[in-house]
Amino acid sequence: MSETIDTTVQGEAIRAEGLGKTYAEGKLRTPVFDGLDLSVRTGETVAIIGASGAGKSTLLHLLGGLDTPTTGEVFVAGQKMSELSDAARGKLRNRALGFVYQFHHLLPEFTALENVMLPVLVGGASVEEASQRASTLLDQVGLAHRLDHKPGELSGGERQRAAVARALVNRPACVLGDEPTGNLDDRTAGGVFELMLDLNREQKTSLVLVTHDRRLARQLDRVLELHEGKLREVPIHDV
Repeated sequence: MSETIDTTVQGEAIRAEGLGKTYAEGKLRTPVFDGLDLSVRTGETVAIIGASGAGKSTLLHLLGGLDTPTTGEVFVAGQKMSELSDAARGKLRNRALGFVYQFHHLLPEFTALENVMLPVLVGGASVEEASQRASTLLDQVGLAHRLDHKPGELSGGERQRAAVARALVNRPACVLGDEPTGNLDDRTAGGVFELMLDLNREQKTSLVLVTHDRRLARQLDRVLELHEGKLREVPIHDV
């Protein structure tokens, strides 16, 4: 029997309760954090800051179901991730979450259009529908003239805008970004960041962004700092 995946969000895109992660290698146990609680409301933008090695990317992977917590639970669009099969978890990720990384991770052999179509096709839509939705979003991010170009033929900023389009093409409940502008110059980074905020406002998609750029972090609704295994909210004026 197939599992029903409901991605209707009622006020909350992601919730983590008592989240902990410990890495084990032989008898060595390395705790990253333990007992973290986090709630991200529908349409809310959240920055996660902290020193290198604090566990920010690990936290993002747990929230996105890309890694399994040692303790605690993650709920995505109201679904408890631990209760889903691998297949159902993958389906939920595809429909309810979008991912943007520091490096675009576009498939080099595919065009911009084909890269953005992929999540739609994985979700079971027709090629025609996938092409239409991908084309519309690439137009919104200013790449209507680059649909047939492969990643190697795009600038760094264009590649990252295509990656943002790919993350948003399924209208997910939440986009998780791991230093999404960290590989760009300041001007290009600012443009990509503004694009993400514009699409957030238009689509009511929540954003959770790991960033070292406190100037960008200050523009989001909330800033959380991961420090010595604890997550605390930082007043915007102190960032």
